[in-house]
Amino acid sequence: MRNETPSRAAAPGDGLVRAGAVVFIVGAVATLATMAPLFLGTEPFPPIAWAVCMLMGVGFAIAGAGVLRSVAAQRRQAKSAAGPAGAR
Repeated sequence: MRNETPSRAAAPGDGLVRAGAVVFIVGAVATLATMAPLFLGTEPFPPIAWAVCMLMGVGFAIAGAGVLRSVAAQRRQAKSAAGPAGAR
């Protein structure tokens, strides 16, 4: 039946979304660790630690690319299921 929920197999873009989430979390943890010395009054971390904080944005971009890839695959699948436009 068409109205049944399809099985949840790995769709295109799912891996990118997961990888983006992991990279984002690493960047978020790095941001928390880098900001802690500012509040604790200790010696700040070197600039490379601040560069690792940029992984939050990179992870967000990777996850966004995965979502766009998934959307494109679903659109292609919907077009192929609909068949040719003139066949009515």
